[in-house]
Amino acid sequence: MRDEVDELVEAWARERGDLDLSPVAVFSRISRLSRHLDLARRRAFSARGIEPWEFDVLAALRRAGEPYELSPGRLLRETLVTSGTMTNRVDRLTARGYVERLPDPADRRGVLVRLTAEGRTAVDGAFTALLEAERALLADLGDADRDDLAAMLRRLLAPFDA
Repeated sequence: MRDEVDELVEAWARERGDLDLSPVAVFSRISRLSRHLDLARRRAFSARGIEPWEFDVLAALRRAGEPYELSPGRLLRETLVTSGTMTNRVDRLTARGYVERLPDPADRRGVLVRLTAEGRTAVDGAFTALLEAERALLADLGDADRDDLAAMLRRLLAPFDA
């Protein structure tokens, strides 16, 4: 089975045969897969009426477990955005009724962001739709292949998680 990356690598080999092109064969495919995943995510979330950034915040709260709340600082670490961006996102999610701000009982100056019942319904539905879309992307791989791919990708990502 051949794909467009094979053609890309062959063209580079013709022009720059002096180079090891194996990274291009790997990362060009990852890049293309990333675009397909991004489109699948957007479609899955859009069908549920939420944006990808909304899912990121709501999912961080949902994964926190009962009572589904985190400090703004923890949300920053979970979603990798700036504090100004997070403030805007929490404001917008509050306006939609998906989250609420509560005083932090451990810090009189602090607040906690808590997922509402409506927010939980939204994120649960979006997550189910996302899993269906991702399963479709992996449909041609068996369980062992998926496990192997996950392990290889974990090794590639390990230096960035340190």
